[in-house]
Amino acid sequence: MNKLGGNGPGREEDPLAGLSLGRVIITEDEIARRIAELGEAITRDYTGRPPLLVGVLKGAFVFMADLARAIQLPVEMDFMAVSSYGTATKTSGIVRIVKDLDVDLVDRHVLIVEDIVDSGLTLSYLRKGLSAQNPASLEICALLVKTDQQRVDLKIPYVGFEIAPDFVVGYGLDVAEVYRNLRDIRIMDGATS
Repeated sequence: MNKLGGNGPGREEDPLAGLSLGRVIITEDEIARRIAELGEAITRDYTGRPPLLVGVLKGAFVFMADLARAIQLPVEMDFMAVSSYGTATKTSGIVRIVKDLDVDLVDRHVLIVEDIVDSGLTLSYLRKGLSAQNPASLEICALLVKTDQQRVDLKIPYVGFEIAPDFVVGYGLDVAEVYRNLRDIRIMDGATS
């Protein structure tokens, strides 16, 4: 039985117990419009210096695919996977790199593409690590930033939406690896952020 199975002997506890999909806070159309705007801004800002998009897996893959198509420049892409949540709904505060980049960042114009910024600690850790690889520039594009949650000042130039500090799913964001496929972004009722 999969990890979402019952609570019988030898089975993991259901990580979705007590959780349910809540209301839509950002619609599919709102997401599409905002990504088009972000693509225009990035195209304008990176003209003459095409960016290397670095997606943070798994959550940013949907956003990065749509963002890359909205940027009217030749872009390259690579991915990193980090873990600070596991299957929990709250960050553990410990960052673990699960997959590192395949490309060299020296003298590249790197744009980190992130799904959501909570405390900012994971992103701060990534920024420091990537800066040490001597890129020509290093900026961040985040789909969502939770208001009043950041414990570090990241100065993010490209932000899709600022949202309340609720636990959200959809459009790449998950709880226990489900709901990434939703086309909109919804609150996860019963979860604490």
